[in-house]
Amino acid sequence: MDTGPTSTLPPRFADLKREIAESYPDFEERVTKAWGEILDELSKVTRDMTETGSEYIPQVDFAELQTLSADKVREIQRKGCVVIRNVVDDEDALSWKQALEDFIKSNPDVEGVPEDNKQFFQLYWTKSQVLARSHPNMLATSAWLNNLYHTKSDLTIEGVDLSVPLSYADRFRIRRPATHWPVHPPHIDGGAIERWEDVTFRTCFADILSGNWRAHDPYDLKGRLDARSSLYNRPNQSTVFRTFQGWLAMSETAPTEGTLKVFADVLLSNAYIILRPFFRPLVSMDSEEVLDAGNWEFDISSSEFPGIHPRDGGFAGPKPTPIHHPHLNLDQTMLSVPKVNPGDTVFWHCDVVHSVEEEHTGKGDSAVMYIPSVPLTPQNEAYVKRQYHDFVEGNRPSDFPKGAGEINYVGIGRPGDILTSEAKRAMGVPIAVS
Repeated sequence: MDTGPTSTLPPRFADLKREIAESYPDFEERVTKAWGEILDELSKVTRDMTETGSEYIPQVDFAELQTLSADKVREIQRKGCVVIRNVVDDEDALSWKQALEDFIKSNPDVEGVPEDNKQFFQLYWTKSQVLARSHPNMLATSAWLNNLYHTKSDLTIEGVDLSVPLSYADRFRIRRPATHWPVHPPHIDGGAIERWEDVTFRTCFADILSGNWRAHDPYDLKGRLDARSSLYNRPNQSTVFRTFQGWLAMSETAPTEGTLKVFADVLLSNAYIILRPFFRPLVSMDSEEVLDAGNWEFDISSSEFPGIHPRDGGFAGPKPTPIHHPHLNLDQTMLSVPKVNPGDTVFWHCDVVHSVEEEHTGKGDSAVMYIPSVPLTPQNEAYVKRQYHDFVEGNRPSDFPKGAGEINYVGIGRPGDILTSEAKRAMGVPIAVS
């Protein structure tokens, strides 16, 4: 497994560590105690994940979302991921895939990778994608996932409605069998160094930084809504608050067939990754002794934030690796999601460590459309309104790399394909033209 970049970060990030340490009473004492507790808990969870495998990941049916037990909901929240089955009919999902195949054949110059065998496409506005995003069951699923979040005080936040889903345009992949895919090792999206550097974003992890890591609530909206997850305007860096990232399956896909992998414990992974920059090993990183909490010490003299590296004028990550984050035991704990069928969906919390299997050993395509869950917030609503204009013009949404527009492609989706009032609201359609 890739151990990731080793680039040195700017010296000012050592000052950032000191600033954080000075912001919390008895920081060294409290986080050192927490660090030992987290490492002990990680060893236990590693055993559970390894013994259970893919079935460790929660699975539910779309029809039962509103009647799930409180225990099942808590399990989904703790693990931060879920397979939701039968969200759309098999026939719809299969027809969308066929239409995408036809679109690619009709427009052979579309941008995709690998260049000599395109499988991941820089396309956002095909009719299949527009229909899938606006499907009432996809919107209902998004609203249910959004409502897993809350405010600790239960206060109403102006301009925020978790029951109103918005639509964030993303891409799709049709991965062919026997292809090697090394480009998505374990990582977290939605903010890199920003998790520590942006003062508002940092409040999401205040309980961890105060040493009270067990009280950390990954579903507390405080800090999430105004967090700046993109301080450096890097391309491919979401400026929208996605409660869950997700995809809709358009084919059967099973473990070893190029599917998603996740570290299914968002509380523990957050606690470990947020505190990791404040500790250094006293033994070699590739030794067995490195797993012993007694072989680590508090240290804020370095500018390094393991898993964060310079990229495109800013910083990318977090990208945990076996070398720099040994206690995550990534070789054992990154679990492939269970087999899915066309019309099933997979969702993972915005903080969850995830990756894509490098090999696809199956016999058929592994095809998914990326459709995250996005709630109504002032910042998100402003984005989807701009996104609608990109849709009308056939341009790529602003969060994504610049490139050719799609307006002249055969088979492009149009505003008339958005049929319901709920879907129009989700897509940012102006009331005057709705």
